[in-house]
Amino acid sequence: MSDDKSAASNFIDSAKAKVNEGVDRAKAAGHDLESKMSNNSLDSAENKAKGMADRAKAEVHNAQANANFDEGKRESTDGDGH
Repeated sequence: MSDDKSAASNFIDSAKAKVNEGVDRAKAAGHDLESKMSNNSLDSAENKAKGMADRAKAEVHNAQANANFDEGKRESTDGDGH
């Protein structure tokens, strides 16, 4: 089985990764808010760490989205469509 995906599959995967990126960024913002509102320094530190982890996941999803988009673009212009 070939690892090559069609242009459409790559564009769909890119869109999915962008949605996941947005979800991770929203989670990070929520953790940042919880961190600022916490009266407990341990809870605050935990929420800061969770926010950092979610931002890192968002960056990974962004890279995946860009790679899938670029591959979809390449597939759509190379003539065979997949």
